[in-house]
Amino acid sequence: MSETKAELQRLPYRLREPFLATTELSLFHVLSELMGKRYLVCPKVALNDIFYIVRPNENVHFFNKFFRKHVDFLLCDPQTLTPAFGVDIVRPIAKNGARESDIFTEKLFVNAGLPLVCVPSSESYAPADIISLFQIAVTKIGGTAALRADSVFDSVPNCPACGKMMVLRIRRSGANNGKKYYGCMDSPRCAGVVAID
Repeated sequence: MSETKAELQRLPYRLREPFLATTELSLFHVLSELMGKRYLVCPKVALNDIFYIVRPNENVHFFNKFFRKHVDFLLCDPQTLTPAFGVDIVRPIAKNGARESDIFTEKLFVNAGLPLVCVPSSESYAPADIISLFQIAVTKIGGTAALRADSVFDSVPNCPACGKMMVLRIRRSGANNGKKYYGCMDSPRCAGVVAID
């Protein structure tokens, strides 16, 4: 009887098998051999573990674009774990070219200044072909510097009165009608304001 209760109380989760599909595992082995000790190859990394949304209260609609999405592999510096390359297996689709999610992922990496290597799905991969794809990915980045969290334009100011995070607002009346400014998130209890020039 106690076994039946234990079975009923068992959580509805099971180990996913296999962790990597055949195409992913094949590419993982090639990447590991090519990179040696230069980069750590991390499989299935969530995009929101690599990137964050600047001024999240102003850009809420961008959250769903990368929520629950991942890159197949992230190559990181083995000492600092700083991301160096993303590697994504792109699945071919008939007629229309690249999938919308593949296009978004590539645009996200390029905009952040992080190379994304797009590898066509296959059961096996030739190292020389993979190296060529790395060169193409670096070329796409060009002179784009990686955008890190220290950019002053990416942060939301803290309220000068109470120290809480501020929210982007638009004046609805008066001489400054339509002009943007930061107001305290605790408004109207706190009247802290930061002007935007």
